[in-house]
Amino acid sequence: MLLVVTYARAARQTLRNVCDAHEDCVVRRFGRAALLRETEFGAFQALRLREKHGDDVQVERTAAFNEFADAPERVRSAAEAYEARDAASTPYAKFAAGSEEHPDPESLRDSEL
Repeated sequence: MLLVVTYARAARQTLRNVCDAHEDCVVRRFGRAALLRETEFGAFQALRLREKHGDDVQVERTAAFNEFADAPERVRSAAEAYEARDAASTPYAKFAAGSEEHPDPESLRDSEL
């Protein structure tokens, strides 16, 4: 998919117009941003915005996140266990403290996927 992010009012208005006129190429809208289908038409719309608004529009290619292929088992099991915790107000750092099976927040922050 193509992520289009706008940084100026005029660019946001043009993005809204593009999304309204070409709903078939829009995957999802987020106000200041939109995900466009990764087709030549989606690229055409994204590049039109860049041509018209320059640096007020950022375009990035995205890839879907596959939790089973992209995240290690320890991260998936920690997320599952944390969401099943007894007290919803317990922060993750306290939940994982002293645990052999759940990684601490600092090691998660420092590890690339």
